[in-house]
Amino acid sequence: MSRSVKKGPYVDEKLYAKAMAMRDSGRSTPVRTWSRACTIVPEFVGINFEVHNGRHFLKVFVTEDMVGHKLGEFSPTRTFKSHTGKK
Repeated sequence: MSRSVKKGPYVDEKLYAKAMAMRDSGRSTPVRTWSRACTIVPEFVGINFEVHNGRHFLKVFVTEDMVGHKLGEFSPTRTFKSHTGKK
């Protein structure tokens, strides 16, 4: 179920503050986060994030096409090995 239009998109306030500080300082070190449910807003474009997938932090570089999606969509939690082949 999607979030109410009245409430607006969920953006973690601490993560937003860290991303804006990173943008203002001009540093290129990634912002580490566990907030997979955070919606990507236009202010995040061009910033490197490290999103936790439950085991590791995966690097995510935000582009314009990602706006409106969640950070967790770009950090998969399961690894697909393969289907069994013919024996």
